[in-house]
Amino acid sequence: MSTDDLPETTDAALVRAARLGDEDAFGEIVDRYGPGMLRYARRLVGGSDADAAEAVQEAFISAWRGLETFRGESSLRTWLFRLVHRRAVDLNRHRRPTPIDDELLSRMVRAADDNPLQDLLDGELLEALQQALDELPWNQRAAWLLREVEGLGYDEIAQALGTTVGSVRGQLHRGRRQLAERMARWR
Repeated sequence: MSTDDLPETTDAALVRAARLGDEDAFGEIVDRYGPGMLRYARRLVGGSDADAAEAVQEAFISAWRGLETFRGESSLRTWLFRLVHRRAVDLNRHRRPTPIDDELLSRMVRAADDNPLQDLLDGELLEALQQALDELPWNQRAAWLLREVEGLGYDEIAQALGTTVGSVRGQLHRGRRQLAERMARWR
C-alpha cells in the first residue's frame, strides 16, 4: 500500500517507510513540513530567500541521512524544526545579515480594502515589526517565531531549540516585552 492510498498517513508511518528507502514517503514529509520550515528559516536568517532555502535543504538532507537516529522522543515536526534551526544558526555565524524584505510578514496583517493610507500604515507596521524582530537576540527571536508564527507549544520549542521549557518561557517573556516596547507607537 502506498502513502497515496491513505487519506492522512501518520508521521510515524511516513518515517518507517522513508527509513526503508521510500522516497515518496519522504516527499510527503517534505510537502507536509517544508513550508513551515521555510517560513521559520526565512525570518530567522533575516529575510533572505536563498539562505532560508539553503537552511531548509540542508535540514532535509540531514533528515534523510539521519532518519535512523530519529527516536520519536519528540514529534517529527519538532525534530525537523530543530534541524532547520541548527542550519540557520550555522548560516548566521558565517554570513553577515542581509537586508530584509518588506513583504516578509505581509500575511500577518490583513490587507486594507483599497485604502492607500492604510496600505502605507500596514507597510510601515510590517517594516517596524521586522526591524524589531531583527533587533531581538537570536534565541528570543527564534522562540517568538516558533510560538507566534508557527504555533509550536513550549515543549516543542524547547526541543527544537535544544533548551528547557523554563528557558523558552523566559526567552518569550523577554522577547515579547522588548517587542512591546519597540512597537509601542503602533498600539
